[in-house]
Amino acid sequence: MNKNNLNGVLAEATSGHWSTGHFNISNLEQFRAIMEASKAVGAPMAMIGLSEGERKFVGLKQAVALGRAFEEEYEMPVFINPDHSHSVEAAKAAFDAGFNSVHVDLSKLPFEENSAGTREVVDYVKSKNPDVSVEGELGYLRGDSIIQKEVIEIKLEDLTKPEEAAEFVEKTGIDRFSGAYGNIHGIAANEPKIDIERIKSIRKILPENVFLVLHGGSGITNGDMRKAIEAGIANIHINTEIRVAYTEALRKALADNPEQVVPYKIFPPVVEAVKQKVEEKLQLFNNK
Repeated sequence: MNKNNLNGVLAEATSGHWSTGHFNISNLEQFRAIMEASKAVGAPMAMIGLSEGERKFVGLKQAVALGRAFEEEYEMPVFINPDHSHSVEAAKAAFDAGFNSVHVDLSKLPFEENSAGTREVVDYVKSKNPDVSVEGELGYLRGDSIIQKEVIEIKLEDLTKPEEAAEFVEKTGIDRFSGAYGNIHGIAANEPKIDIERIKSIRKILPENVFLVLHGGSGITNGDMRKAIEAGIANIHINTEIRVAYTEALRKALADNPEQVVPYKIFPPVVEAVKQKVEEKLQLFNNK
């Protein structure tokens, strides 16, 4: 396995029926926690995501610099991914800043516009560095990366059709395909029901060198997660559960030590809480 090539790692994951993890960060503490967890379980690499909002907060070049620093410290490949870039320009800007993975999500656009925009990003990235893995998305994921009190209803028309997935991949030339299989963003009042047979059908119809991604991993049952991996999912995105672990631990640390004002004395239990959550997920994914 070439651990420095994301597509190479995803190929190993697909054939071995395990999955890599993709974890979002908003700050240094979350990043370190993910690296500590990845090292603890012997993961082949770490994949770090930043949404458009997270990128604006952290900074594009700052995120890249952190990735390089942690890669050197932990002696492990670190892939920095611009999670859900909702425009061609946003995806290009992240790549130009040094992100070594790309995700362009134009799934809210009509099929042809989504395909054309995604193709533009693929051509742009591959013309500069053909080894960078590019992800495109087709299908509608409801919800948001928060804890949601309402029940979220998934409609049949939201889900990705296998034949459309095949056409999308052919038109765009992407390396990673993200579809809607019953998954949602965030944690809802109801458990999402993952359409495992749909994942199997999409995996069967797509070329072997295109890898399946599952977004909205927070809130999915362990059983469904393992079934999805067995069906062909090679990369799973977790964000909301990281945010919950972080904020709950931070609130507790502040409540337990109301007089403490030194950040580096406040944050150790917060980092540990996120580390434990990431370890739990990586062990579930059977990352190796």
